[in-house]
Amino acid sequence: MDDDSAQVELAIIGGGNMGAALLGGLLDSGAFDASVIAVVEVAAGRRDELASQFPGVRVEVVVPRCAGAVIAVKPADTPAAASAAGASGAARVLSIAAGVRLATIEAAVGRDVAVVRAMPNTPALVRLGACAIAAGTSADADDVAWARQILAAVGTVDEVDESALDAFTGVAGSGPAYVFLVAEALIDAAVAEGLEPDMAERVVRQLLLGSATLLDRDGDPTRLREMVTSPNGTTAAGLDALAECDLRGAFGAAVRAATKRSSELG
Repeated sequence: MDDDSAQVELAIIGGGNMGAALLGGLLDSGAFDASVIAVVEVAAGRRDELASQFPGVRVEVVVPRCAGAVIAVKPADTPAAASAAGASGAARVLSIAAGVRLATIEAAVGRDVAVVRAMPNTPALVRLGACAIAAGTSADADDVAWARQILAAVGTVDEVDESALDAFTGVAGSGPAYVFLVAEALIDAAVAEGLEPDMAERVVRQLLLGSATLLDRDGDPTRLREMVTSPNGTTAAGLDALAECDLRGAFGAAVRAATKRSSELG
């Protein structure tokens, strides 16, 4: 826009990985035109990168006048970002800051501003994210639909009560790290059994990609596991070893610990 004081339809406050992922998804999906979006970033070098990556999008150091805002900053910076969004005229705010409660955001953004809180995960960076959203006290169905439209540009979206966001964080928010740890462990095990490291890495990446694709298509992990497992075969032997290590219990403990930590952060 030529007039720097003109209101934008959407301000994305925070131009880091998640903010940029959302911006890219929105532009690619056609949900928003570049001319109606601004991204706010305090780091000068990052502003230059964003301007180069997203031509036509306003790149600002402070929050411009806006109809709505996405808060994509660190949790500690969220209240200040929410306050700036409210002061800049935002009628709707979507926060993707981990662990920051609706009440905290609502108190910071000001009265009569609709707030929706979201928990996305890092696969949003490749448009395959899983996200949950919870509506604040002033958010109506249109506000939730607005938030859903933004987040759907980078993956799936489920609406839950805020009380369920901690559990969602424990599974989907932290879950990519669990999967990456499984990948590390499988690569190490393959190398220990004699495969070359490059081959082990390539094979594990492909088996995770292929397995996830099968699961997405068929939707039944139990049936898929049983398809691979012949009685007294190699897979059965491997699964028996995992059962002895209580793999299910380990994952349960991981999700419980992450859920508990999420609740403590709020």
